[in-house]
Amino acid sequence: MEEDKGALVQSLIDAVSEIASISEYRFSIKKQYCNLARRLKLLTPMFEEIRDSKEVLPEDTVKALVSFKDALQSAKELLRFGSEGSKIYLAVLLVNLYMEHDTFVSRIFVLFGHCPNHLYVRIKLEVLEREQIMNKFQEVTTQLEQALSGISYENLDISDEVKEQVELVLAQFRRAKGRTDAPDVELYEDLLSLHNDNDAAKDPAVVRRLVEKMQLMGIDELTQESLALHDMVAISGGDPGESIEKMSTLLKKIKDFVQTENPEMEAPAREKGAPASCSGHTSTDKNHKVPVIPDDFRCPISLELMKDPVIVSTGQTYERSCIEKWLEAGHGTCPKTQQSLSSTALTPNYVLRSLIAQWCEANGIEPPKRPSSSRPNKTTSACSPAERTKIELLLRKLTSGNPEDQRSAAGEIRLLAKRNADNRVAIAEAGAIPLLVDLLSTPDSRTQEHAVTALLNLSICDNNKGSIISSGAVPGIVHVLKKGSMEARENAAATLFSLSVVDENKITIGASGAIPPLVTLLSEGTQRGKKDAATALFNLCIYQGNKGKAVRAGVVPTLMRLLTEPGGGMVDEALAILAILASHSEGKAAIGSADAVPVLVEVIGSGSPRNKENAAAVLVHLCAGDHQHLVQAQELGVMGPLIDLAQNGTDRGKRKASQLLERMNRFVEQQKQAQAQAQAQTQQSQTPSTANAVDV
Repeated sequence: MEEDKGALVQSLIDAVSEIASISEYRFSIKKQYCNLARRLKLLTPMFEEIRDSKEVLPEDTVKALVSFKDALQSAKELLRFGSEGSKIYLAVLLVNLYMEHDTFVSRIFVLFGHCPNHLYVRIKLEVLEREQIMNKFQEVTTQLEQALSGISYENLDISDEVKEQVELVLAQFRRAKGRTDAPDVELYEDLLSLHNDNDAAKDPAVVRRLVEKMQLMGIDELTQESLALHDMVAISGGDPGESIEKMSTLLKKIKDFVQTENPEMEAPAREKGAPASCSGHTSTDKNHKVPVIPDDFRCPISLELMKDPVIVSTGQTYERSCIEKWLEAGHGTCPKTQQSLSSTALTPNYVLRSLIAQWCEANGIEPPKRPSSSRPNKTTSACSPAERTKIELLLRKLTSGNPEDQRSAAGEIRLLAKRNADNRVAIAEAGAIPLLVDLLSTPDSRTQEHAVTALLNLSICDNNKGSIISSGAVPGIVHVLKKGSMEARENAAATLFSLSVVDENKITIGASGAIPPLVTLLSEGTQRGKKDAATALFNLCIYQGNKGKAVRAGVVPTLMRLLTEPGGGMVDEALAILAILASHSEGKAAIGSADAVPVLVEVIGSGSPRNKENAAAVLVHLCAGDHQHLVQAQELGVMGPLIDLAQNGTDRGKRKASQLLERMNRFVEQQKQAQAQAQAQTQQSQTPSTANAVDV
């Protein structure tokens, strides 16, 4: 019994200690949270003296302590939500917490467009259960007061000072029951106007007042708020997607305002010396505004322009540092879709990183530099001695000269390199890369496939990219790309793509003769092979010197065929590559000769937003100084779709559509002027002839 008493009281001390460790309560209900936490911490001396006392506790006191333990758990959950929860959600909660139930329902319905059946965002921590949302503070306070009243502390072996302190806390709990503060109606009205985007929302004073009340003045607070909203979705037992999306929209508006008001505001992970424009902030030149960052280029968590985008197992892309924090917090779901993650592996999204770099370049913004990762790229391995011994044995097999041993060893290294970063570093440290490069030319197709795939997996580690290139791997990879099995060719293309992320490698790979076999794979490969070839070609053609090589390898006819083939599974990739090639003189000529205008006009009329954007970009280049394509596009009815794109497209799509419309209008005006001049000249030439006829 004595042991049970000690464990019970120690658990109470630990619970209060946890509450004391919760820091920085959020938003304007901070007062209630701080008062509750302070009162609970005042009870620690009583629990400590009970723990140290030799007297046996009365049974009713033990029961009361158990009840108080349960009440502490509820209080801890409430306080934790007050520390980590979304300020925007808490703002809505605070405004409505003290209102009548029907009014609360109707106002939330107005604010979030949410039907009553899905009104309550149920939090797994039971902070905001359906019928308790309006009085959770009162409920927790009552629970604590009742449990504390059941402890006959006046009969316990504790000091008089502690008894007086407990009496004080109990009196404060009793006074706090049923007492509420007035709701901030002005805050609610500001939230509502900002959400509905009415005239009041355009008043900077309204947004500034809202930002100041919710203490969302800096990038740290805004990023924390974004993470908090995603946390709400992650722990929800219901379906809060729509309401969270509405709140994310509010957060985006607030963030845009804060960044506009404070263009020098720095993100926590931003490198020193990096310009504000790297995150799409307003330029320090007050006369120049940086274009709004496309949503596809923003991290769904931080809403910042991504510097190091990575893909999770659900296919969604996030900024590496943000998703790492999410995973380190113990979440096992995708923040955006809430699907369970089949693995925590993060795959660099090199295509998106290249697109972001292109967008920055097109808009006169310095491309964002990859930050020093919160989880730095490993340069030394944490593999155990046993694992290192296993790797060394595999390397001996690679050099054994026995084809079967080489095949099995290459296959095992392939799997080990796929498994984790430590293995990738350890395998490279052991000297495997030159041995794998040698196997690229082996006549055994299976060994060749294992070797190139192992190099692909090793190249995920950025430090290994340089080692692979310096080991002379590119010619061997190109050989596999030309002669290997289909799976080996696919993985060879993927390896070239991974290596080409480093800019200087684009030159090396382009000069190695890799582009023609990539075009061949793009033409005749499996769907996966075409995708791998397309991503590699896209990345390589970012370097101007490789564009002509791709055109001369016949990539344009292949891309045009992919644009029109049944199923349309490669339309996105084909248009993205064409948009790059169109800026090159040879590419422009080849696209023009391929009768691309009808296909481009069709995409502008009925394609996806991104494809409309790329199709318009290609057409802009084709029509530059070439009236033939301009006339053809007009005759095919491009004007209507262009006007729609200029009004409703992506930011880049709007710019490209506007450029085309301006050129077409200018061309029409030039035609009218030419016709007027021709008519005037005709009339002038006819006037002397008539006069001569009269004289005769």
